[in-house]
Amino acid sequence: MTSLVARLADGVRSIPADAWDACAGTANPFVSHAFLSALEESGSVGGRSGWQPLPIVVDGDDGLPAAIAPAYAKAHSQGEYVFDHAWADAWERAGGAYYPKLQIAAPFSPVPGPRLLLRDPAAASALIAAIEAVTDQNDLSSAHVTFVAPDQVAAFDDAGWLLREGTQFHWANRGYAAFDDFLADLASRKRKAIRKERAAAVEGLTIRHLTGAEIQPQHWDAFWTFYQDTGSRKWGRPYLTRRFFPLLGEAMGDKVLLILAERDGTPIAGALNLIGADTLYGRYWGCTEDVPFLHFELCYYQAIDAAIARGLKTVEAGAQGEHKLARGYVPVPTWSAHYLPDPNFRRAVADFLVRERAAVEGEQAVLEELTPFRRGGG
Repeated sequence: MTSLVARLADGVRSIPADAWDACAGTANPFVSHAFLSALEESGSVGGRSGWQPLPIVVDGDDGLPAAIAPAYAKAHSQGEYVFDHAWADAWERAGGAYYPKLQIAAPFSPVPGPRLLLRDPAAASALIAAIEAVTDQNDLSSAHVTFVAPDQVAAFDDAGWLLREGTQFHWANRGYAAFDDFLADLASRKRKAIRKERAAAVEGLTIRHLTGAEIQPQHWDAFWTFYQDTGSRKWGRPYLTRRFFPLLGEAMGDKVLLILAERDGTPIAGALNLIGADTLYGRYWGCTEDVPFLHFELCYYQAIDAAIARGLKTVEAGAQGEHKLARGYVPVPTWSAHYLPDPNFRRAVADFLVRERAAVEGEQAVLEELTPFRRGGG
């Protein structure tokens, strides 16, 4: 590559899908053109959402994007799942304006994945430099890259960014041919508890797995009801608009797995998943009838069933949730990277992150001892 030119694009939809996906690849659906443009087209980002899409593009000497960062100007810290409210408060109390800030992320999706979308791996350092330049030239307080794929963490570390560690709970497929093979890896007491939970959860219900053209408008109607209920209870206002869901089905239905629980033919609960190259990603869940253990059944156990059937290596069931531990989901580290131009602000945050990481890694060590696997078998 002989020359590189960086620019800000006017949204994901301003970039041709084939050019975007040549950088993003096909492994992780949350950075695909289809997913991110559906967020724009549906109004879930842009407008008054506080997420203004401004992809940062590094063009190669052939005039095509060599690297892209899915960047957003953020007017708040909602929908990120890496919490920086204390940082914002400290910066504001010191007389600064924390917002807008620059966020490189898959909006509303605590899913580790590439944040440097690279058609040409040699353009990675240029893309990081471009992110820094956008931050500096617009006098922004900071830039944040959340849920960075583990193989991209070193690039930000080498560039001098601050790294922050978190924890999620993922399920790993150890070559299982059936759910019972997974259960055989667990301690007897845990195995019996899961079987009891599953039986109680599905009593009187029919569980359906739908994908692609199988997902009809009435299914999206039902799931929107579920999503609104969960959103109103958890964070007050759902992030996604009603229009997003059918757009997602139209754009990438073969990557969507909708798991529904029906009573007498009527859906009463559902879980929405996206299918990656080797991972099933659980994203949204909701219900209109409170059934004990049904959340665990649809979001965790049915996801394991689906992953085994598809030969997928991993199930990622979203952010937080130590209750996942007893269901065979084990703690794994997640990473974010942070660029803070002000040296005093950077120094204070860096000190906090050192202490926070020690606490996070200590907790991970404790959680590792609490996994349900047989000692010596899992």
